[in-house]
Amino acid sequence: MPHKLIKRKLLPLAMVTAGLLAAADASALGLMQAYEAALKNDPTYRSAYYQAEAGKENRILGRSGLLPSVSGNHSLSQNRDTLTYRGQTDPQDYLARNTTLQVRQTVFSLDAWARYKQGAAQSEQAEAQFMSQSQEVIVRVVSAYLETLLKEDQVVLARSERDMYAEQMKVNELLYKKGEGTRTDVLETRSRLDLAEAQLIEAQDALLTAKDTLAGVVGTDVDSLDHLRAGFHVSNDDKRSYEEWKKTALEQNPDILSLTKAVDVATQEVNKQRAGHTPRVDITGTYGKTASESQSTIGQETKVRSIGFQVSVPIFQGFAVSAATRQAAANREKARSDVEAQTDKTLVELRRNYNQVASSVPHIEALEKAVESAKLLITATEQSIKGGVRINLDLLTAQRQLYTAQRDLAQSRYTYMLAALRLRAAAGTLSGDDVRMLAAHFE
Repeated sequence: MPHKLIKRKLLPLAMVTAGLLAAADASALGLMQAYEAALKNDPTYRSAYYQAEAGKENRILGRSGLLPSVSGNHSLSQNRDTLTYRGQTDPQDYLARNTTLQVRQTVFSLDAWARYKQGAAQSEQAEAQFMSQSQEVIVRVVSAYLETLLKEDQVVLARSERDMYAEQMKVNELLYKKGEGTRTDVLETRSRLDLAEAQLIEAQDALLTAKDTLAGVVGTDVDSLDHLRAGFHVSNDDKRSYEEWKKTALEQNPDILSLTKAVDVATQEVNKQRAGHTPRVDITGTYGKTASESQSTIGQETKVRSIGFQVSVPIFQGFAVSAATRQAAANREKARSDVEAQTDKTLVELRRNYNQVASSVPHIEALEKAVESAKLLITATEQSIKGGVRINLDLLTAQRQLYTAQRDLAQSRYTYMLAALRLRAAAGTLSGDDVRMLAAHFE
């Protein structure tokens, strides 16, 4: 029967699945390789790294005010003094030397103590900020990687759909020439073919954009990527409740920790400004040596050794201290409000990703069944066409349903993976080990 041409000419559906799950070649960029490359090449991450390195020094800078300070000074000058007395001039040439060594140790200074505590808080804040950037680069790499894979899958599906309609077009034209098909079947297929051609071009453009985005993160051109292993199934083995995730996030989320340290920094800034009203006490020790300091002491050498206390008492600075203290107090309240805002934002993100992870497993399982059902529907439709019960349009609709189910399945799998990573990022537990575990599902 001529209808046998339909089954022989149509592109085997197995090729679609093979295209989605095909193993990458030896030069493919693995997920772990992409992550390691981003750590070396991503400019945003490098900037965060050096910012953290600079922030570490705040601890030492703050502590320096509590440690002794030593300063030395030495001067050597050639002098010519001219003495004129009763019309007679008596010039004197001599070398003047002056050497001084001073040691100062703070005994009491609220300003120095506040700077010390502020430096420690700033250093811890820098560490928290870098932790946040370390998690952020993981999310960016994985997101760009999975987005590229999704675009590749969409290109494969779009090309398969285009090829399917092209083959169907040949079949319809052949049947029409033999008088066993209709002009309507040809026009229907032609319409679907033109639309599929446009969608393929659009999918290819989207793939190029996704590759460029990934290349910008990893710092190298992207040719091919690893793909999900055949038969991959998701399962949420983490049985922690939302309240447990919330507790972890409040304790470990780096963005919350960073802003909490910012409150500590602002608090010490208030103390620094208030210190402008308090005295400062230092122990000072001085050793000085002078030689030929003036004309009257030419040839004489003097040594001075002293030790004692120095008390500095601020009295009035034009209300600057009071104004600076109020300004610092206002900035502290702002920092506290920032913590509350970030906490609310983090918990919303945590809840969203927690719900998405929880709902993804049954959703993906349903889509897997939808793909299998769509394949069975195509087989049944082909048989019905042979029996004259169904028409060409029914087959095209069934094929379209399969492609849509396969696309949605791929997208749901990637969405689940990304939501799982973002859940850990919101909780502050995301690390390179999570990337390694995720990479094990690709080949």
